[in-house]
Amino acid sequence: MPKFDFDAINLGHGSGGILSQRLLNSGVFDVLKNDKLDERHDGAVFELPGKLAFSTDSYVVSPIIFPGGNIGDLAVNGTVNDLAMCGAKAMYLSLSFILEEGLPMTTFWQVLNSIKMACNAAGVQVVTGDTKVVERGKGDQIFINTSGIGQVHAKAALGWSSIQPGDVVLINAPIAAHGIAIMSLRSGLEFETSITSDTCALHHTVLQLLDEYGDALHFLRDATRGGLASVLNEIAKDGSHGIELLQKNIPVDEQVSGACEMLGLDPLYVANEGVFVLLAKADVADSILRSMQSNGWPQAAIVGKVVAEHAGQVTMQSSIGGRRVVNMLPGEQLPRIC
Repeated sequence: MPKFDFDAINLGHGSGGILSQRLLNSGVFDVLKNDKLDERHDGAVFELPGKLAFSTDSYVVSPIIFPGGNIGDLAVNGTVNDLAMCGAKAMYLSLSFILEEGLPMTTFWQVLNSIKMACNAAGVQVVTGDTKVVERGKGDQIFINTSGIGQVHAKAALGWSSIQPGDVVLINAPIAAHGIAIMSLRSGLEFETSITSDTCALHHTVLQLLDEYGDALHFLRDATRGGLASVLNEIAKDGSHGIELLQKNIPVDEQVSGACEMLGLDPLYVANEGVFVLLAKADVADSILRSMQSNGWPQAAIVGKVVAEHAGQVTMQSSIGGRRVVNMLPGEQLPRIC
């Protein structure tokens, strides 16, 4: 960590003057160094061939550091994954900080280095950005906005119009870990657990599946806020189809399940940061599943199917044989989760 002028962020670091320049030069520009960021312009100039995808998101997670990650790698992975759900490989990101007066420099440095490591792992570059400072009490340590642009895979044909009755619903990993990792640190809800966030970049897996199966992949969506249930309800309503789930096939780690029971939460509605939902042609679903399980996702599973009946509705066959409607989350179950 370089020697900064102060132990904590102050309003001068957002003034555009000497302190701003020292913060950027000793911190952001040095840590995230690349040829385009080194131009230090108000924007970035680059060329990308072919079809492009663009996404933006803001991150206000509380607490900003949690088991398995922090707001920095969460921001990078979140935008990389949003592009991946479009069938695209993220190439370039913008990165904007809103820092609260009093944020310890050591915390800012930790977040900044997590951003660097997440960018390296995803193969993406931060090429432009912005930094603002707000008065003490007007923020919550740090908020981050990232926008990303990426190249769409040549075989990607993903969208609502591609969804067909008979499509199989797959997920790549156990659900609800991220939300429970956050809740484990919230005031009054601490409990003994080794649960960590599942935050990670998903585009490597998505691009490999597109290489292998092309237009047999019909739809992708990451199951972040609102969890698996909310994503599937969006798909059912916007795609004008029904979805049937099998509860026994949905992977949930034992510790996560126990924590959800203790907190009175349904894992189906708890946020994820490393889980995606894939709708694919039924005749290749088993092959896709084997591919996922042998390439880093041993608990990937087929959890349901798209049906022509009960359009706009998600139903689930329980582990004991009953059937119920899985509704959309009516309100905010876990605020400030991402």
